[in-house]
Amino acid sequence: MSMSSAAMDAVLRLRQMEPESHSGSVVVDCDTGNDYDGRLGLRISSIFVIFVGSFVGAVLPIILARHSKMKVNGTAFFIAKYFGSGVIIGTAFLHLLSPAFEALNNPCLPDGPIKEYDFAAAITLITVFLMFTVELLVSRFDIFGHSHDSPEGVDRPVAILQKGSAQTSDDIEANSNASTAPASANPEEKPGFHAPGIPNDVSYPPGGQDHLGHHREHESDASSLAAQMTAIFILEFGVVFHSIFIGLTLAVAGDEFNVLYVVLVFHQTFEGLGLGSRLASAQWPDSKAWLPYLLGFGYALSTPISIAIGLGIRSTLQPGSANATIINGVFDSISAGILIYTGLVELLAHEFMFNESMRNAGIKTQLFALGCVALGAGLMAVLAVWA
Repeated sequence: MSMSSAAMDAVLRLRQMEPESHSGSVVVDCDTGNDYDGRLGLRISSIFVIFVGSFVGAVLPIILARHSKMKVNGTAFFIAKYFGSGVIIGTAFLHLLSPAFEALNNPCLPDGPIKEYDFAAAITLITVFLMFTVELLVSRFDIFGHSHDSPEGVDRPVAILQKGSAQTSDDIEANSNASTAPASANPEEKPGFHAPGIPNDVSYPPGGQDHLGHHREHESDASSLAAQMTAIFILEFGVVFHSIFIGLTLAVAGDEFNVLYVVLVFHQTFEGLGLGSRLASAQWPDSKAWLPYLLGFGYALSTPISIAIGLGIRSTLQPGSANATIINGVFDSISAGILIYTGLVELLAHEFMFNESMRNAGIKTQLFALGCVALGAGLMAVLAVWA
């Protein structure tokens, strides 16, 4: 059961008519969806608890990746990166696309065009095409400006990854010949120890100077930065809008509040981890070193702020009304399209198929990374039972 499903329990109550009617029809009981039943102190506490969980998930990976003085196990960082990718993919399908179908096919919606076509699928499809078009255009123009600053956020996470993987090479060992060949073939690669098996490149696009097996010229650095920024902003947009709506739902939830409270703490923490691991592993120039912190902090604030707003207007908030249901369904569809594109193209395809280091890694490393992705998606599938 998705987040919308939990909210819809208060909005949609399907009751079989009494036997004396002999009609066998179903009555749809539609209400406002506002089941606020007090417990204001507990609801206020959710603002701070969810903020802490979201902040830890989104910002802590950035801090650990940037500061070499902090001892971080490299394998743990590797797991977090691919686990986060699975969380993003699981969120897209089970926490966004499924609720979007439920909302836009809600029998409580008024008759009209909204009920005559499957708009959830159409909006998601349009969003996927739009995301690709935006990234294609951005990659051709120097929208974000070209910077020759040394990138921040690449060497330190990679160093952390390498140190940790050097101690656990037995578990995730790769083909030593394949993993060492790129290091000698690429004159621009930075000096230092490179552990076998774990891909050394965690920048965007994966594959570094040899993306898709072709040498990348210096002139492409600006477009690479623009593509990186675009992909991250798209991901941020998708998770933030999703977080806003679930915060409003939690603010006026009724009997299911306790369950939603606990589930959303884990949901926002793991979703923040998916975003934070991408922010931590991205290539950030020195001039924009503050930006990942800002994006992570913005995500951490989105749900707490929406909970506070929902509590402030709890007497008038009607999340089950027709207009609110349509708006929620449309934005869930948009966010689903964004995260589906980001998860399958930016994360899975680029990391596994277009990343030369991962392509040359051993089968154990590839399966280990894929298992981390499956674990993240599976966890979100389990959370979808309650929220």
